[in-house]
Amino acid sequence: MSVHDTIGDFITVIRNAGQAGKSSCTYPHSNLRAGIVSILKERGFVLDCSEAKSDKGHKCLEVQLKYVDGEHAIRGINRISTPGRRSYCGYRDIPRVLGGLGVSILSTPQGVVDDKTARKNKLGGELLCSVW
Repeated sequence: MSVHDTIGDFITVIRNAGQAGKSSCTYPHSNLRAGIVSILKERGFVLDCSEAKSDKGHKCLEVQLKYVDGEHAIRGINRISTPGRRSYCGYRDIPRVLGGLGVSILSTPQGVVDDKTARKNKLGGELLCSVW
């Protein structure tokens, strides 16, 4: 049985497009991925995200990448919880990324949220990724 890590693939597409200097990248739509991209947009790591249709008529996310002085705004992005090793934490245990300069993204019962919102609302959940 094969296991696919669609969140890890999505993160890799964003990382690779930024390193290649692309202005945008696309990936098939899901509510979880849309939540991740909306947090990246709120925190200033990407310019914009919109829903589009692929050539075959399927919904996909189109992410407009952000560059600062010619360099990709996302310096690093890591997948924390994988299908083989899930990582959960309470709101007190949410890691700070670069002393608060980065962001941890969590999947909680209230939806996909960033680390500051999770701490404020006392929400724990699955650590999806960290971005800096």
